[in-house]
Amino acid sequence: MGWTFHIHLIAAISWIGGSVFMFILGVSLRDKDDQKAVYPRVGPIFGYFEIVSLLILVSTGIFMIVENGLISILFDNSMDSHVIESLRKKLILVSIIILVTITHTYIAFKTNNRERTHLEHLISRASSMAIFIINLFVMHYAIVIRSIL
Repeated sequence: MGWTFHIHLIAAISWIGGSVFMFILGVSLRDKDDQKAVYPRVGPIFGYFEIVSLLILVSTGIFMIVENGLISILFDNSMDSHVIESLRKKLILVSIIILVTITHTYIAFKTNNRERTHLEHLISRASSMAIFIINLFVMHYAIVIRSIL
């Protein structure tokens, strides 16, 4: 287990921990004035932090897949094992998280310091919830893979 795994783990803790924090913040801040005071200040800092965490996660993940010779096995349907199947599912979920995060980040930065439309608000809330929930499944598959290895 090399340095890449440790960096990946720290980035995962940052990514998922930040997601949990923002979820709790979103649920607990019901007052519109509180939201207007907090989100424009915390949101951009958090957004940049999460983008860096996600980039580190993806790059270290790709590095570990290549370094361990798993890239060819991932695309070989004749190779089925619990580890490979779990890794495939995890990578599909990570791809979905990346797309949802891009959507959420675009809306968040576009609407910072201005009132969101109903559709922007709905997409932003739904994408936040999706990121939070999908993170739990990604974490599950990471634990499954790690416990097997």
